[in-house]
Amino acid sequence: MIDEERLEILTESAKYDVSCSSSGSRRHNQAGGLGNGSVGGICQSFTPDGRCISLLKILMSNECVYDCEYCPNRKSADVRRARITPDEICSLTINFYKRNYIEGLFLSSAVFETPNKTMELLCETVLKLRKVYNFNGYIHLKGIPHADEALIMKAAKLVDRMSYNIELPSEKSLKLLAPQKTKQSLLLPMKSLKDAIDYEKFNKLRRNTLPAGQTTQMIVGASPESDGQILKLTEALYRNMNMKRVYYSSYIPVVQSSKLPSVGAGLLREHRLYQADWLIRFYGFDVNEICEENENLSQEYDPKCAWALRNMHLFPVEINTAPLETLLRVPGIGAKSAYKIVEARKFAKLDFDNLAKMRIVLKRAKHFITCKGKFYGADSFAQVKTSLLLDGRSEVSEQLSMFSNEATALSALTGEI
Repeated sequence: MIDEERLEILTESAKYDVSCSSSGSRRHNQAGGLGNGSVGGICQSFTPDGRCISLLKILMSNECVYDCEYCPNRKSADVRRARITPDEICSLTINFYKRNYIEGLFLSSAVFETPNKTMELLCETVLKLRKVYNFNGYIHLKGIPHADEALIMKAAKLVDRMSYNIELPSEKSLKLLAPQKTKQSLLLPMKSLKDAIDYEKFNKLRRNTLPAGQTTQMIVGASPESDGQILKLTEALYRNMNMKRVYYSSYIPVVQSSKLPSVGAGLLREHRLYQADWLIRFYGFDVNEICEENENLSQEYDPKCAWALRNMHLFPVEINTAPLETLLRVPGIGAKSAYKIVEARKFAKLDFDNLAKMRIVLKRAKHFITCKGKFYGADSFAQVKTSLLLDGRSEVSEQLSMFSNEATALSALTGEI
């Protein structure tokens, strides 16, 4: 049985990986098994930024042979070290599940001994959970760079989701801050996993490879890349790797290094990137519309409002006739709301009272729409800017700690814009 000290070390060491949320898995459950990771996901409780709070989030080991400058668990770091066995992880997961503490597992590890040795033990763990303990619950596994492809594909048949964290947005920064990792050691496994998923889809086979897809994470502010460069990479990952989510982790100076900034990037920048990411995934925006390659996102306005202010010549639009693609670009109208409007106006012309009942954010939207030809927005561009600026709000979320009541705000709100 794992002792409390090792459990504390390995759960605290895992908190810096933000790429762990459940968006649902269609894995076929084993009869008589324990848990459920199928449709709708295993998680009924999420933090406001979308993170699942009912996964056991733990490292197998924080002993690392790599010496990445930004990592609290790097080889040269003076921290307490610990390691647990596959059997200990299985026992902990099952016991926590039976006590209703968790509904799934996020398992990662520092690279101890060799990448293949680490990946072998991670595979052994998830294999035992599935085959020995008959655990049907959600499992998210962190992939190990440089591990053999056969081990990667073996793990991908057993877990619901995997993540290979890019961490740094450019190859130049990767060489400077994490020289033992390479661009190819991260992108090649992503491509292999995508190809395996596509093969099953094309041949209409039962989805056994990563039913919940794959994710990745980037650290924001540890290296000099602009938001435009980060979003370019994000867009490419969604389009070329069928990535389910790209997560952003605002750099916090938890380690000392002459190669790293002395101050953090701030949660607002991370928040803006999540908002821009949302626009790319659900609103039909291209990166070039949101942010130029060498620019950062506006601090004053969310990306959708910033785009609208740059394109005031396109507004106002009539709510009863504007196509869906146009409605999605109106500040204050979310994706679900845009579809509601399109459906509702088939039966009657909508006015501002109807929009209010649909919970459209009219204090933003009114500057960009008309209803039955009527306009209730501000009279001048300056007034619109001021109104949107005053309406802007910033919220942060907290990640739960198993051993402390003092939660640290590590990320920012995501959601409809």
